[in-house]
Amino acid sequence: MTSHETSPPTILDVPIGIDATGTRAESDSMGTIDVPADRYWGAQTQRSLIHFSIGNDKMPKEVYHAYGYVKKAAARVNARAGRLPQWKADVISQVCDEVIGKELDENFPLYVFQTGSGTQSNMNVNEVIGNRAVQLVGGDLGSKTPIHPNDDVNMGQSSNDTFPTAMHIAAILEIQDRLLPRANDLQQAIATTGGTWNDLVKIGRTHLEDAVPLTVGQEWSGWAAQLRTAIDRVEASQGELYRLAAGGTAVGTGLNAPHDFGPDIAAEIAELTGRPFATAPNKFEALGGLDAIVAAGAALRGLAVTLMKIANDIRWLASGPRAGLAELRLPANEPGSSIMPGKVNPTQCEAMVMVCIQVIADDSGLAIAGSQGNFQLNAMRPIIINDFLHSARILGDACEKFREFCIEGIDVNRDRITDFVDRSLMLVTALSPVIGYDAASAIAHDADRTGGTLREAALASGKISAEDFDRIVVPADMVGPF
Repeated sequence: MTSHETSPPTILDVPIGIDATGTRAESDSMGTIDVPADRYWGAQTQRSLIHFSIGNDKMPKEVYHAYGYVKKAAARVNARAGRLPQWKADVISQVCDEVIGKELDENFPLYVFQTGSGTQSNMNVNEVIGNRAVQLVGGDLGSKTPIHPNDDVNMGQSSNDTFPTAMHIAAILEIQDRLLPRANDLQQAIATTGGTWNDLVKIGRTHLEDAVPLTVGQEWSGWAAQLRTAIDRVEASQGELYRLAAGGTAVGTGLNAPHDFGPDIAAEIAELTGRPFATAPNKFEALGGLDAIVAAGAALRGLAVTLMKIANDIRWLASGPRAGLAELRLPANEPGSSIMPGKVNPTQCEAMVMVCIQVIADDSGLAIAGSQGNFQLNAMRPIIINDFLHSARILGDACEKFREFCIEGIDVNRDRITDFVDRSLMLVTALSPVIGYDAASAIAHDADRTGGTLREAALASGKISAEDFDRIVVPADMVGPF
């Protein structure tokens, strides 16, 4: 049966799975090799498992799910162009739906550290789709008949343009389906929780030292606004990720792909995913560099920087409960010590900080790899998408846990906050416009030296009356508008 035969075979109702043991022979241009008989992959996948079994880092499954969209779109475009029989496009599309639906995940075993173009992962997808399609039409696994992994599943494509296309799809889906919803929920929780304490005056801190007052709500509003801006940057970074390299084939010229294949496959992917993907206007840029995903990774790093600031602020404000700042009370989620009974630790804050450290580290690797585009190809793609998806995934998960098990259960220690306000020396700032900076400074230093209150030192200085001090030094009047 040839690739141009029009008589369609019957597509069988065969459940996923291969009832076989031992091995079967698969072949590629290098010759024949044995593969596990109960798996759908073929020779090139098996060779990759031998040559690149490096560490425990496996290619993220999200890349393969994204590839399902690429292969399905390509099959539909090729069928419309008359290059692929419609029945082949139909059976390939059916298997692609299984790939997208995560039903074939156990057949994607390859490691991150492989050929830099992602060729092995592209062929892993081609072989799995091809063998599963052969199974569905009653053919022999490994025969590549009547569905061929290269001639049919990979028609009009190259690893060089499909892998970055799958990278962009996977990145967009991870950002939109997991990261942004969870980050937005956290941002809203911070804004809502902080808003309940808009009128609770506290002492601010700059340089880790006492500063002038603000309210607890104002402090939290700063976190909420900072997080909102960081989220906005992530959202804005998606624009370039919608541009797809598909259609450029090997070096950007589109060799072996039909005219308008790039715009057509991008339109199909947009329809299949419900996202506004479009063909990249310059395929040489899309293959030779990966600047769009590097920029999006930088946005993830920016989000991590913001989340680390918030988590660190909260864990310091909750330090104690007797010998720390103790302005906040965190939820007691689990015992904090195996030796100190009753200890409660800021575990969600610590987890968030560790996640943010990892994201910043991932971004360093991503940026270095992104700089390694040589001539018509960046050959560091697997580590780039691995680091990006890892960062997006752990940031999304951390946002969800931080919101649920920290932010939504936080309470304030009003007595502690009020005591800090009453004993603050920096309230003297309100006196500066009245008695001058130098006189106000002398009062603050005197109060600190003697251990007395600011009011006692001010009255002792003779620079201000008790009536004027009580009228001017009012913490609630120093915090500005809520």
